[in-house]
Amino acid sequence: MKTTLDELLAFITVVDSGSVTAAAEQLEQTVSGISRALGRLEEKLQTTLLRRTTRKLELTEEGGVFLAQARKILEAVDDAEEQMAVRRQRPSGRLRINAAVPFMLHVIVPLAEGFRRAYPEIELELNTNDLNIDLLEERTDIAIRIGTLRDSTLHARPLGSNRLRVLASPAYLKEHGKPKTVVDLAQHSLLGFTQPESLNQWPLRHPQGDRLAITPSLQASSGETLRQLALAGQGITCLADFMTKADRKRGDLVQLLMADTVEVQQPIHAVYYRNTQLASRITCFLDYVAQHMGEE
Repeated sequence: MKTTLDELLAFITVVDSGSVTAAAEQLEQTVSGISRALGRLEEKLQTTLLRRTTRKLELTEEGGVFLAQARKILEAVDDAEEQMAVRRQRPSGRLRINAAVPFMLHVIVPLAEGFRRAYPEIELELNTNDLNIDLLEERTDIAIRIGTLRDSTLHARPLGSNRLRVLASPAYLKEHGKPKTVVDLAQHSLLGFTQPESLNQWPLRHPQGDRLAITPSLQASSGETLRQLALAGQGITCLADFMTKADRKRGDLVQLLMADTVEVQQPIHAVYYRNTQLASRITCFLDYVAQHMGEE
């Protein structure tokens, strides 16, 4: 059997206090409990650490050698615990974040400066991937996932949600005309996703329901690519507000078919592994993003 920290602490406290009784009082344990701990320790080490006389306890030579090592072990544990406490109060270390390109560019990047100012000891590593990744394989602390989560062993925290809108640029509408009904979309260039197919289900009312399955004229794997194509006048697309807010405010993209648009909020989650207490650097980042998304 391996030596335990409780046994080391009992041994050191007996030596420092001068008796088993004093050690028991200091550690708020029974005298018999301290005696048993010493007995187990000597049995595991197969050596005598203390000579017991009627008046006092004396260290053996082996006991003196072991005492020095035992002190180092407990000091190392205390130091490690203190460092963890400091990290909780002043989060530090590398934080690896993975997100789809649009979310990284339009949400995380604008928040990076303020977050780094608030937590200067956290080193951000920002990676992009438009597909779901394996967090362990990619050595990622947090992944941002947009849309409905599939069943997973990962822990998830909702950060907010964003509305979907059907959009086009004024230049495209000037050249091709503005669709007045959902049926009119069949006559237009539609910009859609290569995958997943659910992203090509637009939130538009039509005779068959509240979701319109479109057949894209031009496809891309990234929402940012579709945004750039729409800005360039290449067609009509359906994107989340977080990546088009500034475009709509400037008038670079215009919402279409508002009367036929169904209110759809696309959920946004942060996913992560959690075996024990969540690292403070992860917690403070999630709090920071959630707060600012809530303000938006």
